[in-house]
Amino acid sequence: MRCPFCGCDETQVKDSRPSEDNTTIRRRRICSDCGGRFTTFERIQLRELTVVKKSGKRVPFDRDKLANSVTVALRKRDVEPVRIERMVSGIVRQLESTGETEHAAEKIGELVMEGLKGLDAVGYIRFASVYRDFSEASDFSHMLDELSGDPKPSDP
Repeated sequence: MRCPFCGCDETQVKDSRPSEDNTTIRRRRICSDCGGRFTTFERIQLRELTVVKKSGKRVPFDRDKLANSVTVALRKRDVEPVRIERMVSGIVRQLESTGETEHAAEKIGELVMEGLKGLDAVGYIRFASVYRDFSEASDFSHMLDELSGDPKPSDP
């Protein structure tokens, strides 16, 4: 593992322990060159996943990007980080268990919205407002009606 401080390839693991949910291993490392200390995380990856964007562009799936977007949606909300991690891990497992290596960005977004809906209503609305590109206040109103189970008003 390369040192993030000096770039040296020689680092040593000083401590390893499993995470609370036993899905990752946390490793404390020390650089033999500069003495810098840092933490790495190791997790199982069943297969390489690819995200197919709306434009058709294919990019490697980035678990950290998914976790960051969920964390942003839940900023300043009283949701424990371990619950966020479980949700993200669940989404990744769902994607890996399909047997497919390519997944549409829309499908991933829908999985995130489904997870947030059960985790925190405000986070769900925040994520939906960006994901579905809300442009008017009525978009929020329709989403709140959907969340509360009220039927959508019919257009005249």
